[in-house]
Amino acid sequence: MGFKRNKQEQGINLSKTITKQASFFLNPTTPKHRQYEALRAFFVEQLPGKDIASRFGYTYGAFRLLCHQFKNDPQKDFFLPTRPGPRYGTKRLAIKDSIIELRKKNYSVNDIAMILKEEKGTKVSSVWVWNILHEEGFARLPRRKDDERPQFEKPEHAGYADIRNFHLTPPMTFQTKFGGLFLALQVVSHLGVDSLPEKLHWYGSKMIPTPNAFLSCLLLKLIGMERKSHIMDIVFDKGAALAVGLNVVPKTAYLSEYANRVTHEDTIRFLDLWLPLLRRQYDIPGESFNLDFQSLPYYGEQSVVQKHYVSMRSRSQKAILVFFAQEEQSKIFCYSNADIRKGEESEEIFRFIDFWKKHSGKKPPHLVFDSKLTTHANLSKLNGMGITFITLRRKSPSLLKEIATIPSSAWRRIELNNVQRKYRTPKVSEKEITLAGYQGTLRQIFIKDFGHDLPTVIMTNDRKTSVSMVISRYAKRMIIENIIAESVDFFNSTALSSSVAMKIDFDVVLTLIAQAVYRILSNNLRGYEDASPRTIFRKFIDTPATVNVGEKEIEIRLNKRANNPILIKSGMLYKPFSLPWIGENKFVVTTR
Repeated sequence: MGFKRNKQEQGINLSKTITKQASFFLNPTTPKHRQYEALRAFFVEQLPGKDIASRFGYTYGAFRLLCHQFKNDPQKDFFLPTRPGPRYGTKRLAIKDSIIELRKKNYSVNDIAMILKEEKGTKVSSVWVWNILHEEGFARLPRRKDDERPQFEKPEHAGYADIRNFHLTPPMTFQTKFGGLFLALQVVSHLGVDSLPEKLHWYGSKMIPTPNAFLSCLLLKLIGMERKSHIMDIVFDKGAALAVGLNVVPKTAYLSEYANRVTHEDTIRFLDLWLPLLRRQYDIPGESFNLDFQSLPYYGEQSVVQKHYVSMRSRSQKAILVFFAQEEQSKIFCYSNADIRKGEESEEIFRFIDFWKKHSGKKPPHLVFDSKLTTHANLSKLNGMGITFITLRRKSPSLLKEIATIPSSAWRRIELNNVQRKYRTPKVSEKEITLAGYQGTLRQIFIKDFGHDLPTVIMTNDRKTSVSMVISRYAKRMIIENIIAESVDFFNSTALSSSVAMKIDFDVVLTLIAQAVYRILSNNLRGYEDASPRTIFRKFIDTPATVNVGEKEIEIRLNKRANNPILIKSGMLYKPFSLPWIGENKFVVTTR
């Protein structure tokens, strides 16, 4: 019994030894060994390449490249170990002693990299410097006070924004980069938008009152500045500070904190005051509206942000979904909502209808939107509300087959009027259709030779308007969709740095105000009525000027530019105006 037990134990130990030795071949650890076993499995055992790649941790493409390199190695020195080269170059080894010497003088890795670049002409990274110091046993420096740091040239700090330090003592003259900004401020003052935050009791302080705080946020939109952090580029521009009525513009931290204080309910109440104010000062007929969703890309890591299709990237990614409503004739954004989650998109159209009815006393009579904005059941609901609409129908394979079977005699060619596009004589064919979830019938129009590879399919409950007018109206919506995208891009609503919905909602409201200001401004500039905000900014707003503070008025004297005659013709120059958030001072914009 004892003899048998010893034999069994020896067998178990032998099997364990074999298993342990076999694992050396089955689970290679070094790169060369792993390459050897993978290539042997392919060329000797003739296993499938995809299985080998998965087994040894290669991608299939990388394994195919490895096989190609092995085949084209005539000496078959493929598995010989290579001699490691020097860890650091000879030039950098020569400054190793200098790095250690500087560290002993209490210089940080950034300080050392800067000194080496300036004094020795050797450009090294702070990470490389730290690797040298870490190998030599140096620990990281403790956090130092400013007076303990080496004395280098440092960026100059601007003062704190405080209206109590804002003084206009004549005579005073200074230069500003944004002289044309005061043209837009004329419109802001005329609209009276600066008074709304105070009526809503938004955040303000003795240093930065509510109107000045709000206008500081709006300033970024009016000058097309991408992020709040970029405000630091203009903290020494006295003209920008004068525009918001402060001694200096508020810094990044303040603007970010202010956006956190404005809730979604605050933005809704703001829009309730903004639209009537806008309609009193500017004609918005409200006969037809373009509705659209825009997905604003988000590049952070927050998991709470949902994925939506982003047309500018042609893919689905983390994004904030925003609803826009644009009045067709004035091209002004009248409504927005950035607090939309998946599954709520189809109902947003009715929130806009309620919003417009609340402020105009009637429902919007005509809506134009694409096929994904709402459902067939909601189309039936719109029809029951007496609202006419034009929308697209999704081109399913069965619908494309139906179009292909339409005889040539059923197509007729029409001409589109008042549409600036290349394809103005498309062929059309129309019929009455029924849809699942829609009560009644709809008018369906097939369109080809319209500039698209596949035919366009339009649906509408408007049976009175001619086919040409229906298509022309939707063609304008296609053009305006690009205008919406341009506005969102220029006002940098796509540069989201936060996943907090209240920040984004407030940012979108600022976009609405800035877009309306630019639209009103462009309507006063002959030849630029339909220009994009980016064009208006480049030609008129982004104009340097000299500011002369006098006893009775403040003159903004624009530098000489080619477009100044258009400004003179607009009547906006040489006309005194006031900015209530600055005081009783009168302003006048002139040219050289």
